[in-house]
Amino acid sequence: MNKSDKLKASDPWETGELGRDENYVRRATPEREAAVHEALGLQLISIRLQKRLIEDLKFIARVNGVGYQPLVRDILDRFVVGEIKNIVREMRERREREEAVELGAAVETRAGAAGARRTKKAA
Repeated sequence: MNKSDKLKASDPWETGELGRDENYVRRATPEREAAVHEALGLQLISIRLQKRLIEDLKFIARVNGVGYQPLVRDILDRFVVGEIKNIVREMRERREREEAVELGAAVETRAGAAGARRTKKAA
């Protein structure tokens, strides 16, 4: 049994446990939808994608037992998290390199000053 089958087998809507009569189905009110979107921090956007990409996303979503829009949100979220980690790592590495250069310059300055004092004492 794959993930999709497990979800369907345990979901009361899919099994019919909660009924299958369309007379009891209704769309949420706009206020209720807005409340759900607000609670989940969702914002409606419009984006144009290649038809083939959408079909591929729908296929992947179907195989994984999810809708394609939640799949796209997950993909984008994973990408953003990964990119932010890369940016932070690069910034940290850059700062460490800059600090090493500054430290090297400070050491050279101190060494030069110490050498000048030794030369002055010897003279």
